[in-house]
Amino acid sequence: MAYQTVVVKEPPLLRALPYISIIAFFLIWETAVRSGMIPQTLLASPSQVFDAFIDKLTNPNPDGAVMATHFKTSLQEAFIGYVLALLVGLPLGLAMGWFKVAEGLFRPIFELIRPIPPIAWIPLTVFWFGIGLTGKVFIIWIAGIVPCVINAYVGVRMTSPVLIQMARTYGANDWQIFTQLCIPSSLPMVFGALQLALAYCWTNLVGAELLAADSGLGFLITMGGRVARPDLIVLGMICVGVSGAIIGIIIDYIEKRLLAGIRR
Repeated sequence: MAYQTVVVKEPPLLRALPYISIIAFFLIWETAVRSGMIPQTLLASPSQVFDAFIDKLTNPNPDGAVMATHFKTSLQEAFIGYVLALLVGLPLGLAMGWFKVAEGLFRPIFELIRPIPPIAWIPLTVFWFGIGLTGKVFIIWIAGIVPCVINAYVGVRMTSPVLIQMARTYGANDWQIFTQLCIPSSLPMVFGALQLALAYCWTNLVGAELLAADSGLGFLITMGGRVARPDLIVLGMICVGVSGAIIGIIIDYIEKRLLAGIRR
């Protein structure tokens, strides 16, 4: 007997709800500011934010950089710190999850450092590296490595004891079990770490730039506050949110393709 796939179609209105909510949100926001319900000195309207965006494409004032420079700086810092967090955190978490020596050596140090908010490292980071690229990459790395280690560690620990015992019965050694059983079984948790690490890195990048930077989206927000420009503040916030969402969608797409390939 052949099974047929049942496709459930959503009502058109239900599919349109996200777009309707976004449009309604911006219309209410624009109306509230334009009508004076919210003073323009406290919040810029969407149209004013859009005008500021167009202006910042070519005008470096008042913060000293055009929009492309701010984007380039933030993306560069986030990318380097994120990749370094993955390269260090994932292998470390996998090793801690399986090898007792690695867990004994590194877990106490990790548990000591993990509760410290990345933002608390900023004063020392500025003292060590200044306000340039290296300092902000260090803050991002500190933020991103935590979910990488935790997810990889838990992923290995969740490997079925029955499968491990079966592998030992067939003569597999610890290294073979680790590479051929534990790592593949931990991949869902590892891929989950990609999303978590991205969120941690992106959030703390903005925090680092708010306190110590000479360019970047966080620096744009800071300068908007210093010169009393709500439109620049909101512009920086929207750029941070949109950029993070786009990067998250890309990572989610890559994750689904990789998992689909592994399942095949």
